[in-house]
Amino acid sequence: MTDTPKYGFDTLQIHAGARPDPATGARQTPIYQTTAYVFRDADHAAALFNLQEVGYIYSRLTNPTVAVLQERIATLEGGAGAVCCSSGHAAQIMALFPLMGPGLNVVASTRAYGGTITQFSQTIKRFGWSAKFVDFDDESAVAAAIDENTRAIFCESIANPGGYVTDLDAIAKIADAAQLPLIVDNTAATPYLCQPFQHGAALVVHSTTKYLTGNGTVTGGAVVDSGTFDWSATDKFPSLSKPEPAYHGLKFHETFGPLAYTFHGIAIGLRDLGMTMNPQAAHYTLMGIETLSLRMERHVANAKKIASWLETDPRIEKVTYAGLPSSPYAKRAMRICPKGAGALFTVAVKGGYDACVKLVENLNIFSHVANLGDARSLILHPASTTHRQLTEEQQEAAGAGPSVVRISIGIEDADDLIADLDQALTAATA
Repeated sequence: MTDTPKYGFDTLQIHAGARPDPATGARQTPIYQTTAYVFRDADHAAALFNLQEVGYIYSRLTNPTVAVLQERIATLEGGAGAVCCSSGHAAQIMALFPLMGPGLNVVASTRAYGGTITQFSQTIKRFGWSAKFVDFDDESAVAAAIDENTRAIFCESIANPGGYVTDLDAIAKIADAAQLPLIVDNTAATPYLCQPFQHGAALVVHSTTKYLTGNGTVTGGAVVDSGTFDWSATDKFPSLSKPEPAYHGLKFHETFGPLAYTFHGIAIGLRDLGMTMNPQAAHYTLMGIETLSLRMERHVANAKKIASWLETDPRIEKVTYAGLPSSPYAKRAMRICPKGAGALFTVAVKGGYDACVKLVENLNIFSHVANLGDARSLILHPASTTHRQLTEEQQEAAGAGPSVVRISIGIEDADDLIADLDQALTAATA
């Protein structure tokens, strides 16, 4: 269904990529719980391994259940192709893998998930890569951070934890001028609220663990390619533009065109890194995506109501929700995320660190967990959990200081959630 743009989002979230099972007629996508696939003959096997024919070889690389999910996510994002993998963190490494090499760097936003900051500031050093963290509201600083060794620009559409909305159009112009791909983590927005490719992004990554699955059952990640970036325009991306020794000198961009990055992600990335999504996880995520738009509408409606209530509460110092008219990012949010600013934001609690700890310990409906994007409402104190490894300066830059709690609003009754927050705030600030 990727060739039928006349269908609306609600139709595509149910049908894209899925077809009745040819063997049984099963209407729901089956879980193909298999490791390997029988070749028709020796020539068929050779053609698959030479990338001359598309098909299934081994489930580390390709699996029919996962393939449906890949096509569905690519369709909803308006991309040419997608590669699914084992987690959102895996997706970030997968996204950078074809672009980077020893001595090269990525320019990244300071407003990002704490695990991403740690991955980019510490872990990728083991590959010889590095990251430069910049405030993406300072466009001149972003441009100045780019040097001859920069290979990508990375940000989140709606940043975790504070719900900050990135000006994707402005950052994309900087990326285009430098002939670099803009990579956007669209996890907190989902393709229902934000379409990064329409704002100039070249690649999108997701933690499918979050809103796409929506039920807190499985982990997963996805890398989506717009199919529009010219990997051969410069010599910066030899993995995609130059001969690949492992495939007898095949040039991915020359051979596969708009699907070059996607094919590389499967044939090289999954082959060698092994960050594979299992078919059962893909099945759960496919079922979750079927109700994505319905859930996101409720998430957003609840978030607006609860953030508005919190903003007027004397026990709260600040609410960061970009969907509030008072937010400095309200106009940007309407442009980047026209259907709503998501359901993720932070609140600064009077009483600081200790009050935040008491708040999360006294809630009944909200769950104190290290996750977001669940149908259930979730809360976390980043400074003592996800951002604990960061310095206080890094925590503040990420919007996750000691007095801040992150709230992921679910789809329960909003009045029940407000009552739960009210009683817990009373206990926390008594």
